[in-house]
Amino acid sequence: MADGTHERTRRRKRQGHRAGAAVPVSTYRLQLSADFTFADAGERLDYFASLGVTHLYLSPVLTAAPGSTHFYDVVDHSRISDVLGGEDGLRDLSWKAGEHGIGLIADVVPNHMAVPTPAFHNKALWDVLEHGHESLFSHWFDVDWESGEPVLMPVLGQRIGTILAAGELTVDHMVVPGFEDRGEVPVLRYWDHVFPVRAGTEHLPLASLVEEQHYRLAYWRVANEELNYRRFFDVGSLVAVRVEDEDVFDATHARIVSLVKDGTLEGLRIDHPDGLADPEGYVARLSEATDGAWIVVEKILEDEERLPTTWKCAGTTGYDASWRVGALLRDPSGAAPLAGTLHRVAGDAMGELPDLIDSAKREIVKESLSSEVHRLATIAHAVCTADVRLRDHTWRALYDCLRTMLVTFDRYRAYVIADVAPRPDSLDTIDHAAERARRLLDPERHETLDVVVDLLKGAEVGSAGRTTDAKRRELVTRFQQACGAVMAKGVEDTAYYRWTHLLPLCEVGSPAGRFAMPPAAFHAWAQEQQKLFPHAMTCLSTHDTKRSEDVRARLGVLSEAADQWDELVQQLRTMTLEMRPAELDGRTENLWWQTLVGTSDEDGVMEWDRLEGYLIKAMREAKSHTTWTSINETYESQVLWFAQATHADPEVREALAAWHRATATGTRGAILGQKLLQLTIPGVPDVYQGTETLAPSLVDPDNRRPVDFALRDEMLTRLLGGARPRGLVEEKLLVTAAALRLRRDHPDAFTGDQAGYVPLPASSGHAVVFARTAGEEPVAVTVATRAALELEHLGGWGEHTVQLPEGEWRDVIGRQTFEGGSVPLAQLLKNHPVALLERA
Repeated sequence: MADGTHERTRRRKRQGHRAGAAVPVSTYRLQLSADFTFADAGERLDYFASLGVTHLYLSPVLTAAPGSTHFYDVVDHSRISDVLGGEDGLRDLSWKAGEHGIGLIADVVPNHMAVPTPAFHNKALWDVLEHGHESLFSHWFDVDWESGEPVLMPVLGQRIGTILAAGELTVDHMVVPGFEDRGEVPVLRYWDHVFPVRAGTEHLPLASLVEEQHYRLAYWRVANEELNYRRFFDVGSLVAVRVEDEDVFDATHARIVSLVKDGTLEGLRIDHPDGLADPEGYVARLSEATDGAWIVVEKILEDEERLPTTWKCAGTTGYDASWRVGALLRDPSGAAPLAGTLHRVAGDAMGELPDLIDSAKREIVKESLSSEVHRLATIAHAVCTADVRLRDHTWRALYDCLRTMLVTFDRYRAYVIADVAPRPDSLDTIDHAAERARRLLDPERHETLDVVVDLLKGAEVGSAGRTTDAKRRELVTRFQQACGAVMAKGVEDTAYYRWTHLLPLCEVGSPAGRFAMPPAAFHAWAQEQQKLFPHAMTCLSTHDTKRSEDVRARLGVLSEAADQWDELVQQLRTMTLEMRPAELDGRTENLWWQTLVGTSDEDGVMEWDRLEGYLIKAMREAKSHTTWTSINETYESQVLWFAQATHADPEVREALAAWHRATATGTRGAILGQKLLQLTIPGVPDVYQGTETLAPSLVDPDNRRPVDFALRDEMLTRLLGGARPRGLVEEKLLVTAAALRLRRDHPDAFTGDQAGYVPLPASSGHAVVFARTAGEEPVAVTVATRAALELEHLGGWGEHTVQLPEGEWRDVIGRQTFEGGSVPLAQLLKNHPVALLERA
């Protein structure tokens, strides 16, 4: 008995939330906006309940910048957004959802706030702009106050001298919203921008007035080189917040915490914790404040990296699950032929991916994040000049070493926290980056690199006893924060738009070098997740994915017909030869053909305006010929003309339709297989809005388009009434509803304390089979088809079997009943490429 009690306690501790905390059995993610409010969500509760959802996962609910379409740009932490329905609307939704057996969880954005237009919408920031370092809110933001420079506001369309000469800056008087008690006050206007005027300067000549403010109005291009506040990646309109300070944490979390403690919200999803000074400490504080509520973090893990089990949360939001599900279903034999296509069209070779990533990161630290690297070097130089033993390490040498370390760092951060003894794996991560940096740096820099590495580890270097120096602590923290920004902008938002081997490999949180994963490795990972993070979230599509799950599944089928795909690409290139402009980059062309096939089906292609928006973003993110800040209109127009012409070409469309007809079996197996796997593996599955049916979409804002819930409700009613699905759209809805409803009916096997995951034997490697158990008792069995197109080419299942646990089993998807023991796969999967069994 004592051993059993110890095991239960140990398991609960690993879950990261208190015993008895509300834990979602599944979530359904809703993108709230002015066009889809709390009230609108409330009107769809019958549908969500019928689907089997246990919790609605709401996008951020706090007051955001005016006109926000996503609400990750918070301006007021104390108020639930009036645009969404206010606090009364949220509480009303919670009450009505509870009547349907549905709870609410919400997205929390702790890392940054908006720099809105006008600035007075962010009252804390407005106060800082008005009073500078003397503001009561000056410590809220990571501003480099020590430099003595005013806060940079890079909002001008031209350089300040030109703006002044053109008379585009004016002094006005107004009652500032949020500060009505002050009456009419002077303000500085620049088109839609409004800024406070420092007391006593309002009567100065305009040029002198501008110079006397606590902020510096500047040309927008100045930001990358001279910005003196930390931001979200390279987005100057999102200013980072110092939630590591206790009073800042309390002020920015009081409203959300109160909503959790009174039951309005039952859990939280944390956006980008890697940007914080101490992610683990932040999560621990939030867990304590919410009395141990269920919390998951948007932590992007690189390849086989694991979330530390010491974090007081349930786990990640599921990118680590998403890429593994996709890799499991891809055919590894397709990697080499697709590499041939890559080389022929784009000129890239497989071994070049690491160098391509390094090159992209090097560009980022040199360009868009150069101000962050400059500040790191300045802090390191201050450390060295203050210590006689380190004085000969120059600013330039330190800059070179830090910049190179940011390039060679292969994950979002090493989790070294100032004044806390680092874990061995954290030190190993830094040493690995340093080893690579040493090969890239001039040998004359090696001694400086050794100093930098010790400083980043928080180790003693130079004179004894200086490890707790404030500048050393700041360097440790800021380097960790910079690592994530360089990874996000360099890898996901640059290299992954250049590398076109197979587009699903280049997804958020996905290692592009990992083409496929064998079932044994997948099962081992799933069993580890069940042991360590049984209540982490799993996902396939999110608001951040570059392409939705259905697009990735269609593209994954290329691995099963790689030679045929190469033939199709050659055919497409031949038939569009006269359309192809000389300027067209091979990487962009390869991306275009894959995007076109991934977003189309046998019935047609995606609308051009959606594809156009995606292509523009893809070209600018790749930064090879055009960027967001230096737009090459000639190149973009040539590429878009080619893409639009090929998109409309009847011959191209017929070739695509023929491809889809030929690969329909593989597409069906991949779409349904990945969905069922995600919904039944260890963790809490999230269904991104609309993806319960086919929902081809591309990177934001395309993936935030409105969802036709009425149509889905109508289809679900038919299916629950016993009707057969009409096509793949309804078949996916049937699979989703069957899995969610089964989870809801048997939570003990999925999120219970004794829930388990047991791989089951099958005689074919094309079958992925496992049981979900409660204690030792099998409760549900998942069967999914791997590489269904290849299986079809091999002649089908033949005599292959799967071994079911003893007893009678009913397939809630195919609506057949089977006896335990050896069951022919051809019989089990007669109607669908997947099966989900529960005890009859």
